[in-house]
Amino acid sequence: MSKITTLYRRRLSKERGTVKKDWGGKISVALIYPNYYQVGMSNLGFQVVHGILNDNPAIISERVFLPEEEELSIYRKTGQLLLSLESQRPLPTFDLLAFSLSFENDYPNILTILDLGRIPLMGRERGEDYPLIIAGGITTFMNPEPLANFIDCFLLGEGEVILKEFFQIYLDLRLSAVKREEALRVLAERVEGVYCPSLYNVAYHENGSIASFEPSIPSIPSKVKAVKQVPFKGPLHRSRILTPNTEFSDTILVELNRGCSIGCRFCAAGHVYRPPRVIAEEEILTSLKEIVTRDTRVGLISPSASNFPWIERVTSYILDSGGDFTVSSLRADSLTKGLVENLRGSSQKTLTIAPETGSDRLRRVINKQLTTQQIIEAIILIARTGFFHLKLYFMIGLPTETGGDIRAIAGLVKSIRHHLIKESKGRKRIGRIRVSINCFVPKPSTPFQWFPMDTVNSLKEKQRLLKRALSGEGGIGISFDVPKWAYIQSLLSMGDRRVGQMLLTAHRNNGDWRQTFRSSDINPDFFVYRAKGLNDRLPWDFIDHGIQKSFLQKEYSLALAAEESPRCAPDSCTRCGVCSLVT
Repeated sequence: MSKITTLYRRRLSKERGTVKKDWGGKISVALIYPNYYQVGMSNLGFQVVHGILNDNPAIISERVFLPEEEELSIYRKTGQLLLSLESQRPLPTFDLLAFSLSFENDYPNILTILDLGRIPLMGRERGEDYPLIIAGGITTFMNPEPLANFIDCFLLGEGEVILKEFFQIYLDLRLSAVKREEALRVLAERVEGVYCPSLYNVAYHENGSIASFEPSIPSIPSKVKAVKQVPFKGPLHRSRILTPNTEFSDTILVELNRGCSIGCRFCAAGHVYRPPRVIAEEEILTSLKEIVTRDTRVGLISPSASNFPWIERVTSYILDSGGDFTVSSLRADSLTKGLVENLRGSSQKTLTIAPETGSDRLRRVINKQLTTQQIIEAIILIARTGFFHLKLYFMIGLPTETGGDIRAIAGLVKSIRHHLIKESKGRKRIGRIRVSINCFVPKPSTPFQWFPMDTVNSLKEKQRLLKRALSGEGGIGISFDVPKWAYIQSLLSMGDRRVGQMLLTAHRNNGDWRQTFRSSDINPDFFVYRAKGLNDRLPWDFIDHGIQKSFLQKEYSLALAAEESPRCAPDSCTRCGVCSLVT
């Protein structure tokens, strides 16, 4: 037995809910999360897709992760092919390799994984004997183009909808022994949401912008619809495999809702997941009755748990059943005394709030719909109710940002600390504040897709200013994004398929991006620092989210005027165009 096999079996022995199926006559799928096991198993979307695949009797899905340092050393030392977790089979033995992609910064790991499996990196170099490489996840239906040279087929949209139809067609093709190129054509023609980049041609203007993007075959769509489950159907989405080796150790993750009604202009999830959808109250309580027993810990996943309409009843039910819960980020303006009291009864002692900016003006620019007064009132409520630590998320480098906006971040943090101390008077302990300063990265299909990223040097100077302003404050810790990695993320977020060559070169340079950029024929600043025209053809314009471009352009103009717009109201509003298409 190899060291890798021993290590994987030890990992499996700590899991509860692991699925092992017989391989006989089934479509075999290696479901790959291009990061470490601990990160992948903390991702609810990855777990949901794994469950959907294995619920199909015609499919066997096994998990694959980026090897950690010890594993990677063994693989490279022995030359052993990368193995799946469940049965320890090599990647080339699977019919399909399916990447689940949530973050652009994981893209380099895709090439590492293919290399470890001895799978040719470029799609055009893979013959009939190699697995079909597919990919899905939120980054793919924002902008798949930087990966176009490496992925055979993208599944754009939500897995509950697209996976069933995709595999129905794929099974027919497999039984008919159809060749790879023909299979891609049929999938692109017959499955809504399937995008096969090799079937599309791109031309460029002399200035580097996109001149045309057209299918090479008339029978495939020029615009690919990102499919969605509207309304929600089927069982509550929850993690099925529990392990102590995750960020949420032995915690059942449960999805409360998808999308967000606020409409923050920087937020991709608030746009590509439109319309926002909420799990019905009775449905979630019925599911919790099956899930929650004494000592069960539930992670409630939501863009903002305090915005979930029946969050107090749900959290009360979990506590009354002898269980425990944790929530993700909270919105200051929707925090209630009942929810904070329930949080006090849970094991969660750190509450996360995202003011995003220090000034009301810049919050209007991003359409956060949150005031400094509302933030302070939430802090007072929290401090009066019980002992909590706070985690605060801010962004720097936002459009129209000034030096005053940066200084306002420090001022707001100090004010929050002041009120925390004041309202905690008489207590032996006062909660600490952890401030996370992140760099703004423009995202496709948002009103901010036309803005450039702030320069790395400017971001570093803003970080230094904040560090100086907060370094002498007791009880406050501060952490920063690394601007050079935010630059890479922006490149991979906003780039077209020419960025794929940079990604390949960086892989061959062992991750040395500086050397990669020096040797590139295209200046990466073109994708990161260039302000785009409102009528430019963008790399992701071929994806149809149902959102009218005119809506995004109007939101862009409102941002420049520091004006807010109404929240998304699916029952009464058709402003963005999505709900006018929903039947």
